[in-house]
Amino acid sequence: MNTVFTILIVALGILHLGIMGLEMFASQSTQANAFDMDAEFVAQSGAQTALKNQGIYNGMLGALLVASAFLPAGQVKVLAQLGLALFVLVVGIFGGLTATKKIFLIQALPAAITIALGLLAY
Repeated sequence: MNTVFTILIVALGILHLGIMGLEMFASQSTQANAFDMDAEFVAQSGAQTALKNQGIYNGMLGALLVASAFLPAGQVKVLAQLGLALFVLVVGIFGGLTATKKIFLIQALPAAITIALGLLAY
């Protein structure tokens, strides 16, 4: 079960690296579709700046999730991974409530499953 938990943590990390890619490097039409935003809004300079800023946060979170797999086994590793997954869950719930309902499925649900399995594994 510990291996499954670590795989899910890494998968959450890869997911957030992908979200970073969408926010920072995707075309404006792809961003509008992915995030349920109006294309005219996404085309604005301020929106692009905000998306890129959010992208770097998601990228760093993704990198931390992936890097946590390489921590030595023990309580610190488990607590770090559960803490990062809890962060994803809270942000996913907030995003689902305020931005688009898709975030519940894409971000919050995977985090909730990961946390549940992590708690069962330890």
